Amino acid sequence: MIGVLLVDDHPIVRAGLRATLEADPGLRVLGEAAGGDEAVRLARELRPDVVLMDLQLGPGIDGAAATARVRELPEPPRVLILTTYDSDADILRAIEAGAIGYLLKDAEPADLLRALRAAAAGETVLAPSVATRLVSRERAPGISLTPRETQVLQLVAGGHSNSAIARRLFISEATVKSHLVQVFAKLGVDNRTAATAEGRRRGFIR
Repeated sequence: MIGVLLVDDHPIVRAGLRATLEADPGLRVLGEAAGGDEAVRLARELRPDVVLMDLQLGPGIDGAAATARVRELPEPPRVLILTTYDSDADILRAIEAGAIGYLLKDAEPADLLRALRAAAAGETVLAPSVATRLVSRERAPGISLTPRETQVLQLVAGGHSNSAIARRLFISEATVKSHLVQVFAKLGVDNRTAATAEGRRRGFIR
């Protein structure tokens, strides 16, 4: 029996996932979490075999940060990402945080069930489109942004000012500006709007 913890901020999505998983006699849903902090707490308390984790969650830490904390637990469960986001930035953050697999929410139920079993067995599971992106990136890496540069650019895309970004990331405004200079240079642009557009085009941000 494989114990699973569901993490998604939409109750209707969790209900659908629970129904799908509980129809399989080899899977058991141990609990549900709507946010990242709750996910870490329940992973510690319930000790599931697999945490099925969304990336975009409610208030608190996001799915990638929650994944990293879950993987730091004693005898940590595997973490399988199930999300709608497939940008390079999202995929790389999740993998770097320790996720064993990355699926998109348009996956067929049978594929999800197979992925959960594979994840529980320690096998890496990637949606075909995600695998293609990673292989393409490896063969022709071209330019790349650091995780911090990606964070800054994502916040710029969200309309945040330099001072707001500095407060959110607990860094100085000068450091924010330094990161933006690097981002502009790498993307070949000279302003925030162009950087956002180019970052989205290249798949660095959503």
